[in-house]
Amino acid sequence: MSTLLDEINEAHGGLERWQNATTIEADIAIGGPFWELKGIADFAGSAHVVADIQRQHNKLTQPSGRVMEFDKDADVATLTEPDGSTERLEHPRATFSGYTFESQFSAPQAAYFCAYATWLYLIESYVFDYPGVEIAAANPWVEDGTSWRGVRATFPPTIDAHSRTQVYYFDPEGRLARLDYEPEVNGGMPTAHYQPRQVSASAFVVTTRHEVYVRNPDRTPDRSQMAITLDMTAVTVR
Repeated sequence: MSTLLDEINEAHGGLERWQNATTIEADIAIGGPFWELKGIADFAGSAHVVADIQRQHNKLTQPSGRVMEFDKDADVATLTEPDGSTERLEHPRATFSGYTFESQFSAPQAAYFCAYATWLYLIESYVFDYPGVEIAAANPWVEDGTSWRGVRATFPPTIDAHSRTQVYYFDPEGRLARLDYEPEVNGGMPTAHYQPRQVSASAFVVTTRHEVYVRNPDRTPDRSQMAITLDMTAVTVR
């Protein structure tokens, strides 16, 4: 695993470079039918994201002035509307207990989902080096004749991820190509999350196109519908 992790770190900009960085920001565009299904259609669209790299804290600001923020240290999600009204959701993950794929989100829950998920996508495989994250080899996945190497990551309670254990697949160059999980906020629906486009921002490699599908029992994606899309531009790392 150490050799593979070295390759992954190098392919995404180098571990030391990520360890010395503090902030990453980007403009994002969120789409897909998921948002309407969950009763939060107005959370899709564009936003500017500013995220801490060394701790799980992220803030998204929409053009309307709506602000979504999640701070894992405090375990609080905050939603501030354009009129200045604010809702706080303490221990937000616990509020999804018993949710199914059909359950709708409240506005603060939607803010939490957007914030924690985007944070994970911005720092990608660097999260492997966070304290308490356990890494193990997973079976490879073959897609279109190419074998992708698998890494199973199990997250500690100090990090909010889609599911406690997630499987990451890396292409022959060590770039992240796909991520499989069963999101706790969505009833554990098996998910295949593709990452077909990446850019280098000041030598940091960041995925700028995310495509999320429901996963079939054989682990193939159900390509009849792309549930969520996320595009990133103007990525800056400091």
